[in-house]
Amino acid sequence: MRFVVLMALLPILSSASLPPPEESYKILFLLPYTTRSHRILHMTLATKLADRGHQITMLTNQAPSSKHPNIYEFTHGIRETDFDSVNCFEFLEEMEEALVPPAFIFEAFAKKLYQIQEVKDIYNKRKEFDVIVLDSYMNDVVYPFVHEMPFIVVCGIGMEPMHSAVMGNVLNPAYTPSMQYLRNHPMSLIQRAVNIFRSIQFGFIYKHWETVPVVQKEINKHFPDLPPILELEKNVSLSLINSHYSLDMTQPLLPSQIEVGAMHCRPGKPLPKDVALWIEEAEHGVIYFSLGSVHRGEFVPANYRNIMIEAFTQMKQRVIWKFEKEVEGLPDNVLIRKWLPQQDILAHPKVKVFITHGGLLSSQETIYHSKPVLAIPLFFDQPKVAAKLQRAGFGIAIKLKELTVPLVVDSLNEIINNPKYAKAVGQASLSLRDQKETPTDRAVWWTEYVIRHRGAPALRSPGADLSWVEYLCLDVLVVVHVGIFTLFWVSKKLLALACRANKKKKTE
Repeated sequence: MRFVVLMALLPILSSASLPPPEESYKILFLLPYTTRSHRILHMTLATKLADRGHQITMLTNQAPSSKHPNIYEFTHGIRETDFDSVNCFEFLEEMEEALVPPAFIFEAFAKKLYQIQEVKDIYNKRKEFDVIVLDSYMNDVVYPFVHEMPFIVVCGIGMEPMHSAVMGNVLNPAYTPSMQYLRNHPMSLIQRAVNIFRSIQFGFIYKHWETVPVVQKEINKHFPDLPPILELEKNVSLSLINSHYSLDMTQPLLPSQIEVGAMHCRPGKPLPKDVALWIEEAEHGVIYFSLGSVHRGEFVPANYRNIMIEAFTQMKQRVIWKFEKEVEGLPDNVLIRKWLPQQDILAHPKVKVFITHGGLLSSQETIYHSKPVLAIPLFFDQPKVAAKLQRAGFGIAIKLKELTVPLVVDSLNEIINNPKYAKAVGQASLSLRDQKETPTDRAVWWTEYVIRHRGAPALRSPGADLSWVEYLCLDVLVVVHVGIFTLFWVSKKLLALACRANKKKKTE
């Protein structure tokens, strides 16, 4: 009973309002290459800032979605950033281990972006804004905007070791997993070696071999006098990280690194009548199935789609499935909709399990709403997130290639009938909600702090100005080793001279 009362009270206890801002600020959000899920994260922050009277301008790759009078959205319309038309399943194997799209996409994107007149206009007026906000991932093309400007980076995929290093906080690879490599702690000698190699490999390829170099080449054509991208990014004032210690590994953070994990999460709202009735009349509860905003259901290969349909046929629970097209041969216990209010569904007590692709935002929502998961990751960071969910005891992860009807049915029954999964995710939900302020309020306060203090230079770590040689004291180690070698060599020579002198003395 106490658990239920706490779950009900925590959203209220942690929703204390912020004091009114000193004045209305102008804030520029740059999201030229951002998925819908990351857009949700940024829009959460932008809407709260707009509610406080600030004027928000957003440059995005998606159609305008906000009706807020203080938010102006401009869509650049470049085709290379249109995620809705991409069939991710066509190149699933190539992308399974990849974390960034091929470099030629960024090259074409960088070539076109600054040819758009409204983008040029926003760039020329950038110093009229009080602060610039951008996503940390794959948006290097807009770094010219932040030259001589205070700017904030939102880490939508959580703690990024590569970006943390830019801020002067190099995370220890002995226990911090790289972007692709997740192993149980503590890692063995071989696992630590692989983790270090992958960390260096990804950073080198992204920043010095493929992505940044091709973008820099195009940027130089438009802005030949600007400092390099890798220098501009070091001037970041603040990092808002989509993580929380109750969900992720505890990490040492700088004052300029603020955790705002699950910022987009909120209590459930009333459901559409048809969906609400479908759930309420479910005698054995409901299974909710969605592959997120990037992976469109219509592109799911027929063999995998048929496996899920056959598995649902064998379940006594009702199923709500986000799918963009009509599907033939559906069993009577399956309801399909093109769009669904995911958080409102997850908040319903009759929902027993969430079948998810393992996206970070979806994973945070299922924990916030205390629902166990069956994760079927596809690519990018999803395998890593799915593995973390399973390791924490929140559910079961299945590789897409291993998908079979018996495996899906057995996994769903195990999650639904074994209370350990609901208990584990319930405890994590309590910890996530038990905060002195909401993550959104925290993000807003720090955003305004950066503006009030003109970029907040006091937050900047001296480590951000050091090269890798200086940061790791490699030059000191070289000097020490040379000194030890010199001392050894001189001592050896002196000893040899002493021995010869002693031998000569004995001979005489």
